[in-house]
Parts: sequence; C-alpha cells; structure tokens
Amino acid sequence: MNDEIANMADNSATVIVNNGSIPDKNTVFFMCDMQEKFRPAMLYFKEIVEVANKLVETSRILNVPLVITEQNPDGLGKTVSELDVRHAYRMYSKTKFSMIIPEVQRELKSFCNGELKCVVLFGVEAHICVEQTAIELRTMGIQVHIVADATTSRSQEDRLLAFERLRQIGCFITTCESIIFKLMGDKNHPKFHEMRPIFKKTSPNTGLVSKI
Repeated sequence: MNDEIANMADNSATVIVNNGSIPDKNTVFFMCDMQEKFRPAMLYFKEIVEVANKLVETSRILNVPLVITEQNPDGLGKTVSELDVRHAYRMYSKTKFSMIIPEVQRELKSFCNGELKCVVLFGVEAHICVEQTAIELRTMGIQVHIVADATTSRSQEDRLLAFERLRQIGCFITTCESIIFKLMGDKNHPKFHEMRPIFKKTSPNTGLVSKI
C-alpha cells in the first residue's frame, strides 16, 4: 500500500511539472541569438524584439535567470541594442546551433539550486537554433515553453512548421503575456505594480495564425 501511495505521488508530481504551469522558482529564460546581422533577414524582427524586450524586463523584475547566446558574434554581430541585457546571468558565444554548448550544459546543474524544471525559450531561428535547443532540453526531461511571439525565422513556413514539430516533442507553444501572468500568478504578487507597464502595452502583431 505504501508503495502504491508513493507511486501515485510520483505520478502526480510528474503531471504537475508537465501541465503547462511555470514554477517560478525553478524556471530559467533562454534567449537565442537575437543579433544585429539577423535584423534584415528575419520576419517581423522589429516586433519580435519588442516582445523579447518584455521578457527580458520580466526576467529582471521577477529575478528569473536569463541565459543568452550569440551565434558566431564576430560574423553576425552582438545582441541588438534595443535589449538591455546587463542583468543576464551570462552571455555565451557559440558556433553550435543549439544553445546547449558545454558551458551551458555545466551551468544547468546549478540553476535554481539544482532544481531546474522549466525553460522559457525564445529567439531565432525557430526551425534551427531554437528547435535544436528545445530537443536537447526535452531529452534532459526539462519542460520547455516556446514563446511564439518572440520567436521567428526567415520564412513563415519554417517558423510555423517548427512550432508544430516543437509541440510534437512535448513543448508548450505560448505567448509572452501568458508567460508573464503565469509567473506572477496573483494580482497580489509583490512585483505586480512594477510589472504593470510591461503588460499594459499590447504586444505587436508578429504574424502568428490560429493554426498554431
């Protein structure tokens, strides 16, 4: 009987972790390759940056660790200047498409006092670096939320089909505002009023369609 109760508790814990909620004390934001040279090539890049800025500010105000990568920054430039990322936990240069380079792999064990359960992932490109990052995180058993209105590609086909594949591997496809309100959870959250300017302004149209 005790074994059965223990198994039920384990199963219940699994459901809680994977039901789409965001455990605020066990979550890290990953921002993938929001770099200057991508500006002219990516769909809705200006709008994607605007939404990404909301997430960056959310990470600062709510004290959620922010991990940033830059793909080959010598060739593709630094993170766009519109994003104030001075509070980021760390910024990594990479040539691998996935953000899970050895340095990040080592850090994963230290996030959230060794209890990392959830990654909120956004950036470019949806079908390359974001998707490959998500695959590795899911393989490690980490819950992944893809912020669709802060994630893009050069083509809409690649972008939307990437979201479909990401859902197939167990990611949650979501929006910036959903992330913000899940993290706060309650109007009486101590940072609610500090967060108000972020969610008070409606996010721009980023070309998403109902099929996602």
